[in-house]
Amino acid sequence: MREKTRYSEEELEEFRAIIHEKLRIARQEYENYRAAVTNTDGNDIVDTSPTYKVLEEGASTLSKEEAGRLAQRQMKFIQNLQAALVRIENGTYGICRETGKLIPKERLRAVPHATLSIEAKTRKKKR
Repeated sequence: MREKTRYSEEELEEFRAIIHEKLRIARQEYENYRAAVTNTDGNDIVDTSPTYKVLEEGASTLSKEEAGRLAQRQMKFIQNLQAALVRIENGTYGICRETGKLIPKERLRAVPHATLSIEAKTRKKKR
């Protein structure tokens, strides 16, 4: 029996649905982080007493920096998910870029933007 080299349309449709749901959630989280960075909720240090102003400014800056890092990370995740949708469209989704074998469904369900099988990822870490 020949080894399967591509996922069927039905299987790809399942992955597409998973990716779209993860994208929806990721975009919401990105907007929350972006709002924290730009302070669109209007809850800034302006309304605090002058005694705590210095401490609040430092905490606010750290909080905004962390939210900025999280927003960048979330944007990268969104881009990876969008790239996975492109791979579904061009017929390369689920194929390990190192080994050329199919990435197991379980891995793709957990990490739908994966481009490496566990085997390839493990080999890469050992180098």
